[in-house]
Amino acid sequence: MGDLDVVLLGTGSPLPDPNRAGPSSLVRAEGLIILVDAGRGVVMRLAGAGVIPPFINAILLTHLHSDHICDLNDVITTHWVMSPVTTPLTVYGPPGTQQVIDGLLDMLAPDISYRIAHHADLDSGPDVRVVEVVPGESFLVGSATVLVGATNHAPVEPTVGYRISAHGVDVVMGGDGVPCVGLDALVAGADAYVQTVIREDLVKLVPRQRFQDILDYHSTVPDAVATAGRGGVRHLILTHYVPAPPLGQYDEWRALASEFPGEVHLGDDLTVIEISRAGS
Repeated sequence: MGDLDVVLLGTGSPLPDPNRAGPSSLVRAEGLIILVDAGRGVVMRLAGAGVIPPFINAILLTHLHSDHICDLNDVITTHWVMSPVTTPLTVYGPPGTQQVIDGLLDMLAPDISYRIAHHADLDSGPDVRVVEVVPGESFLVGSATVLVGATNHAPVEPTVGYRISAHGVDVVMGGDGVPCVGLDALVAGADAYVQTVIREDLVKLVPRQRFQDILDYHSTVPDAVATAGRGGVRHLILTHYVPAPPLGQYDEWRALASEFPGEVHLGDDLTVIEISRAGS
């Protein structure tokens, strides 16, 4: 285990894939477990990583696109029913997150009432605490300091990225979006940078406008390389592949990042990237 690990829980996209869960990542270190986004199948992938929801210190949402939050309800329910006593689960996200959580708890209301009626040791529903954040703010999660930065995924607004600093390592979770000044500021001097990427050449082969539309608000692999290069990061971690390659087949993707002077990481679901502090 490195000083801080990034686990690619789900490397898929909105396109259903039997082998890839939806977008979600785990940042973990000694005494620290942070879930970033909660896409399709996230709880199963958490189990695959040896983590159950009650162990999570916090959830960070980069934005409110459905593919990044569609299994948040499963995380909340499982956190609640697996905890010996009702314990808070804190969700950080951009403005609008409270509205999403309120609606989600309304959707779960029948289930919550059934469980309270059935289990004598449950006398209240999930304790979900929402903190809406904006760029420039920072907060603590366990042993980590988290800085919020602006990203550009327009017309999805607002969107944010996070710089998680713990155990002498800085990791940036860029979320979706294209290169921008806010992302550059967040990445500058970090040890690792995690970015959603698409293959522009392959997307352009699909003769459907709705699919072509993703080109103007996602980073390509060269875009991510350029952002990482400007920031001087040591590790570039690519995920949320569109269109996703067959499992284990990343040579073409890696070739597109060949100009990056540091380490480039791609992988299937549950890939673990160990990040050690510089100089260690």
